[in-house]
Amino acid sequence: MQESKDIATPQRRGRGRPPKSAQQRNEGNRRNELILAAGRQFRLKGFHGTSTRDIAAAAGMQSSAMFYFFESKEAMLHEVMRSGMDQAMQSQSAALAALGSRANALGRLRALVRNHLQVLVGPDSDFIPVMLYEWRVLTVAQRLDVSAQKDLYEGQWMPALNALHRTGRLKAQPEIARLLIFGALNWTAQWYSPQGSLSLDALTTEALALFMGER
Repeated sequence: MQESKDIATPQRRGRGRPPKSAQQRNEGNRRNELILAAGRQFRLKGFHGTSTRDIAAAAGMQSSAMFYFFESKEAMLHEVMRSGMDQAMQSQSAALAALGSRANALGRLRALVRNHLQVLVGPDSDFIPVMLYEWRVLTVAQRLDVSAQKDLYEGQWMPALNALHRTGRLKAQPEIARLLIFGALNWTAQWYSPQGSLSLDALTTEALALFMGER
């Protein structure tokens, strides 16, 4: 007769990180709200013209509570730029992945331009002018950190630009073309209005007509 086993079979642990607790999720949400509020205040008033009280009031919290998440206003400035670039990188990677592996170089460039315009003028675009005008406030280490993100973001443009240059459709040197394209596109944040007659898709077409001579 077979003996019965009373030893419980160990349960398998799920892969990946354990789920966040309600408190952790709430803290994450409050931190994100604080970053968005800081970005908006820095954009409207400038870094030096913005107080921690301004940021706390915009985020709906007490000034003292801010320092649970960040040690200083300078640390918040760094995180506004860092998190903005992180989101931009995620949306860009998703835009390229959506094209599939068979997309040609011009199609990839169009997707890159369209996504970058959305980054520049979309609802979470406050970090863009903050980066342009408050860059010198960062420490050297903070600049290197954000610059590394920026290099990765812009580096995803090079395969398309190199391919277009090899076929003769892009006349300028790819590295120079990248700098000129970003310089032109980034200025869009200063003049474009979503309420105007030009959609982002139409603006993308105009940008490609300027850069490539094609619509």
